[in-house]
Amino acid sequence: MIREKSLAVYKNRPVIVAEIGEKITITLSGGETLRVREKDIEPIHPGPCTFGELDQAEPVGDVKAAWELLEGSVVDLKELAALVYDAYTPRTAWATYRLLKDGLYFSGEQDAIQSRSSAEVAQGEQKRQERRQEQEEREAFLERLKTQTLRLPEDGRFLQDVEALAYGRTEKSRTLKEAGKSETPQEAHRLLLNTGFWTYHINPHPARFGLAVSSGKIPVPPAPEEERLDLTRLGAFAIDNAWSGDPDDAISAEGDCIWVHVADPAASVTPGSPADVDARGRGATLYLPEGASRMLPDEVLPLFALGLSETSPALSFKMRLHEDCTIKETEIVRSWVKVTRLTYEEADLQLDLIPELKQLCSFAERNLKRRLHGGAIAIELPEIHIFRADGQVKVEPVRAYRSTSVVRECMLLAGEGAGLWALQRRLPFPYIAQEAGELPQDVLKGFAGSYQLRRCMRPRTLSAKPGIHWGLGLDAYTQVTSPLRRYTDLLAHQQIRAFLRGESPLGEEEVLLRLGAGEAAASGVSQAERASRDHWLAAYLSDKKGSQWQGVALEKRGPRTLVLIPDLGLETQVSVRGKIEPNESITLTLGSVKIPEGEAVFIVP
Repeated sequence: MIREKSLAVYKNRPVIVAEIGEKITITLSGGETLRVREKDIEPIHPGPCTFGELDQAEPVGDVKAAWELLEGSVVDLKELAALVYDAYTPRTAWATYRLLKDGLYFSGEQDAIQSRSSAEVAQGEQKRQERRQEQEEREAFLERLKTQTLRLPEDGRFLQDVEALAYGRTEKSRTLKEAGKSETPQEAHRLLLNTGFWTYHINPHPARFGLAVSSGKIPVPPAPEEERLDLTRLGAFAIDNAWSGDPDDAISAEGDCIWVHVADPAASVTPGSPADVDARGRGATLYLPEGASRMLPDEVLPLFALGLSETSPALSFKMRLHEDCTIKETEIVRSWVKVTRLTYEEADLQLDLIPELKQLCSFAERNLKRRLHGGAIAIELPEIHIFRADGQVKVEPVRAYRSTSVVRECMLLAGEGAGLWALQRRLPFPYIAQEAGELPQDVLKGFAGSYQLRRCMRPRTLSAKPGIHWGLGLDAYTQVTSPLRRYTDLLAHQQIRAFLRGESPLGEEEVLLRLGAGEAAASGVSQAERASRDHWLAAYLSDKKGSQWQGVALEKRGPRTLVLIPDLGLETQVSVRGKIEPNESITLTLGSVKIPEGEAVFIVP
């Protein structure tokens, strides 16, 4: 029975019952009062009680003796208080209640308390000793962290929560909080670098976007036996960067036709298959300086990549062209091709020597002229290739080759031709469009002009219906030349193959659903690649403080100027004294680098 001035427990705190009514009024130790339900409190002493009595020193008792005496018996709180402290007062009742809740020697409820077994007590004492030792070791670690004298690798166990935050696997870090640092992925990354637990060779950005850092694992069988047109008579050339390892397109010329041969993994990766679902979840191959995490398993390359074997299965797009390179008609066939692989540099040396390459070059020049006449936007900004070699980060400018333009125009013709082919057949298809941007009245020359044009670009849109692609100057466009690397291309191939086999293709709604899922995943890949590029560029510059770089002014932004550093493919803002014109050269000095933020700060000396 609850009485006024009795002692009770409310939410593990001692309270005194002040008034009994429909609800019970209780007084807290700070003097505040609350009205609560009877079931919300636990009476532990009838009183009368004051907080002054509870504030006295802890009562002295013999807990172990009481525990031993109580073995095999059941008592209530009053009896246990008498056993431990030789008295049942508000002060000993509160101490006994806490002893019960502590749970080392006793268990049960306050009206039925019993001793724990010797084994349970021993186990509990061991756990508490381990916790005390762990806390002592943690406090010593925090002191070493403060003085930057960590003992690695053994102190690494205390940095697991920091590492998890740096990878984006959690949003909290006890270690950072106890060290007085903000709980952000960047601050976690900085601490790991500063302590030496990480080096700049660890790139956390793919994990932050939830991306796998290994290629697909769902097995893909070889291409099935089916009728294919033998096109091995054609000279087919797969032209790419020297570091490319997954050639998925090749080009040929024949009379007034251009052929674009594309790897044919859709022959085995069928809609809805496990490999298709996995590829859709990845969206695209993730390309990083530390290696590629491919959309499809690595084992797919020798089966379908072009030019890795004597002959390769392909899906070949044949565009018959008018003189101005508009497309008369498009034919798509399953084929066998014999492909020669060339780097851009090798291709440039042979563009005027090999008749097929010379003809392809002519097609490309005319197609570019056609697109520019149709309003295409030509943007030329420097690119770089970041890679690792001999344990070092390397940065090389990507050279512009004549053959680069040849390949680009051939791929665009394939995308345009495939889009028109699907449209004529009313085939639900993944089309790519781009709304027109607002061009400046006067476009500057050089890099500053290309920067102006880039700022006018609207985001591309993907749909199951064709639309104008303003930037490319095309009325209908899709992408079909990278099914090993992009899910949307693989989806297009699946639709084409279904039509060619006389089977029912996916409906428009299903195409849109798969297109949206694949593009959403690919967007994460693009973001991770950009963040990783910033990381590795910062890592490359981390030991080059004070080095000088040549920049080109792009645009004035208030007191600062946006500058492009061509050799780094990097845009940065700097303060410049005096007037500076767009495209004007400027010498910059590297001031500092922040690897966790992927930032490099340049100043004008």
